[in-house]
Amino acid sequence: MHIVEFIGRILLSALFLIEGIGKISMQEDVIMYMADYGVPEILFIPAIILEILFPLLLIIGYKTKLSALIMALFTLTVAIIFHTNFSEGMQMIFFLKDIAIAGGFMIIIVYGPGKISLDHYFKLKHE
Repeated sequence: MHIVEFIGRILLSALFLIEGIGKISMQEDVIMYMADYGVPEILFIPAIILEILFPLLLIIGYKTKLSALIMALFTLTVAIIFHTNFSEGMQMIFFLKDIAIAGGFMIIIVYGPGKISLDHYFKLKHE
């Protein structure tokens, strides 16, 4: 079952990692999209860092619970800011997807990363 926990962290993180890297090459478009929803341009760089750094930490299982908390809060925030206009076709699906992903992060907050993680390795080293 340990491999399943590890694969779960990879799958939850991959979406954000790919999106974060992709946004770098589409900076102007992303900033305009953010502006359409009232999100200031100054948050572009922190969002990119967040979407790349914390998924990487989740994948390697380092500071896992904190990373999962940050990603859950980020995902819920994104859902509320960008995906609550349910009169637009796919927005409810995007909203529900983000809520479900946040739920996955919350499970990691409760149960931790599992044995295939740096957190587990460092815990064993200190015992």
